[in-house]
Amino acid sequence: MQLIVIRHAEPHRVDAPGNGGGAADPGLTARGCEQAERLAAWLAVENVDHVVTSPLRRARETAAPLAAAFGLVAEVDDELREYDAGSDSYIPIEELRAAKSDEWYATINGRWDVLGHEPPSAVRDRVVPRFEDLIARFPGGTVAVVAHGGVINVYLAHVLGLEASLWFHPEYTSVSRVLAARSGPRSLVSLNDTAHLLATARARRTWTDG
Repeated sequence: MQLIVIRHAEPHRVDAPGNGGGAADPGLTARGCEQAERLAAWLAVENVDHVVTSPLRRARETAAPLAAAFGLVAEVDDELREYDAGSDSYIPIEELRAAKSDEWYATINGRWDVLGHEPPSAVRDRVVPRFEDLIARFPGGTVAVVAHGGVINVYLAHVLGLEASLWFHPEYTSVSRVLAARSGPRSLVSLNDTAHLLATARARRTWTDG
């Protein structure tokens, strides 16, 4: 079977204390909504049997147009939440990287617990079984999973046998594909594909220029 592993689209930034002391759970920006629509249009030509999403709003809003394209209702799986789901702020990882902040270095070095988040080992322990469950439930099928950068890094590191927890930067609505054989092997066949964003942007420019 095939897993289509997707990072959510661009969300809003939320500064602490976010929403009155509760956990930050931002939705998508206008650009993020467009990214999600482009993703859905790009994948609509494929045969997707099931769509699963993290419970966080940015993932659910990304999954919605994709599920609609296939006439499906997205399954919400709490175990696919990001490692910082309980934080009262949400600063996109792109901003942390650009600022070269202490939080950025702690993040890329896997010291997530130092930041008050789940450690990579805990994320791996809850995430990997969820993917394995999907593989068992949909033999021979195709399942799209909308999640987060940390979740995707941890799961794909497991597939590849890597020790690193955060080893690549998934772009917004990027698509990575895993083939899971019934005999056991899991193979990463594509990583961080954003062709849908490039192709639709070029098509739009061509139509406008014409």
